Amino acid sequence: MAELDMVNRDPNNINDHLKVMFEDVLAEPEGAHAMDCVWSASYKCFNFWKNVCYMLHTLCCGICIAAEWGCEFAYIAFVHIWHITPLFKVLELNCGCCQKLWGMCVHCCLDPCCEACGLLFHAFKKS
Repeated sequence: MAELDMVNRDPNNINDHLKVMFEDVLAEPEGAHAMDCVWSASYKCFNFWKNVCYMLHTLCCGICIAAEWGCEFAYIAFVHIWHITPLFKVLELNCGCCQKLWGMCVHCCLDPCCEACGLLFHAFKKS
């Protein structure tokens, strides 16, 4: 098992769409400089509460949710290993038998008709 990367916690960029910055949410038109102190305070407030709320949610719920997802993926692996993969093998074996039976019936019933039609049309020659 690979070691846990505590710096880059999203090495596969799964949650790139969640990287929300202040400028992605709030913006003022150019020339609105009268309230620069409010804009600066809003920026700090936004980032502070975004980070605090994320940390609180993570601390309160993160371990339980991680446990639930671990159980979910363990269940999926269990079902695939012990049910779905053997089921595919059973279907492969049974469908192979049905395919062979169908092929024999088609050859038995249609081959004589097709050969007769072939012989019938073979008698016509192009002049």
